[in-house]
Amino acid sequence: MGVTFLLEKYAQQKNHKFQRLFYVEIATYPITWLSETRLRTFAMAAFLLGAVLLIAQPHIVPSRPAVHPKAEAPSQSVQKELLKKTSLKNDFKENIHSNGSRQQLPQTIIIGVRKGGTRALLEMLSLHPNIAAAESEVHFFDWEDHYGNGLQWYMNQMPFSYPRQITVEKTPAYFTSPKVPERVYNMNESIRLLLILRDPSERVLSDYTQVFYNHVQKHKPYPSIEQVLIKDGELNVDYKAINRSLYYIHMENWLKYFPLGHIHIVDGDKLIKDPFPEIEKVERFLRLSPQINASNFYFNKTKGFYCLRDSGRERCLHESKGRAHPQIDSRLLDKLHEYFHEPNRKFFELVGRTFDWH
Repeated sequence: MGVTFLLEKYAQQKNHKFQRLFYVEIATYPITWLSETRLRTFAMAAFLLGAVLLIAQPHIVPSRPAVHPKAEAPSQSVQKELLKKTSLKNDFKENIHSNGSRQQLPQTIIIGVRKGGTRALLEMLSLHPNIAAAESEVHFFDWEDHYGNGLQWYMNQMPFSYPRQITVEKTPAYFTSPKVPERVYNMNESIRLLLILRDPSERVLSDYTQVFYNHVQKHKPYPSIEQVLIKDGELNVDYKAINRSLYYIHMENWLKYFPLGHIHIVDGDKLIKDPFPEIEKVERFLRLSPQINASNFYFNKTKGFYCLRDSGRERCLHESKGRAHPQIDSRLLDKLHEYFHEPNRKFFELVGRTFDWH
């Protein structure tokens, strides 16, 4: 509200004295000539009215910080769903061990991808003394019955750790589950995420191999790789394993909630061939002191991949890891490579780096 004093003059009163008069406008509306005393009263009233209007004006508060140009606000329903079980972190019942360690929510999650090398990454990262890793895949954010238990339940699945340690959880299905990015953001918007990827075509074959052997162990039949990949003479793009290898689609979903700087992509193909350089990069991303070195890895000729050496003890991944892929017709493999060419290009553009994939 603008108050303008445009003119002033002196007018003779009945007692032949002169008083000072002011001509007043509010915005563009003329009021009248006012005496100096009345002017003070009017000015005070205008000031108080302006103050009341300022206080009454609604303030616009953003629902959450914009973390990416494509960011979208998390739905209130998701927040309420989580808060039903645990409204505040202060509501947590802390599980504290007598040695001073305690369970805490993870500060880092390995989000995927399935058959990308997540178990190898977790085992190698666990060589670092400041890493406390959950033993099994928790599936908190992608399984509704687990998510409905709330954050207290999730924290109870974590290992006991000391204040200096980073708690890490691994569930490869998180990367390809549409609801997970928002749910992880609602828990901790500054969490650091690890994503290990490998050649999409090779990942499809590993995916098939795992399911095939699971059926064999249960004495159940399972179709051949050709029967799964081909439908009506064409590549079966509805096959779930193919969808999981469309990395750019899933990455776009994560980048709605997290900046690229919060997601470190591990090259799974390089991790298999030469693990130490990749683990060094992970250490730097997690701001860990460099504790893992090349002597922690040795190549096992019998198994055909690297194993770990920690404080004189040697250990390898489970025998289910590193299984040979089924024989596949070269023409079918070429179809896979051709299909993933454009999705791979989109992914490279999205993350600003390239990988040595077919």
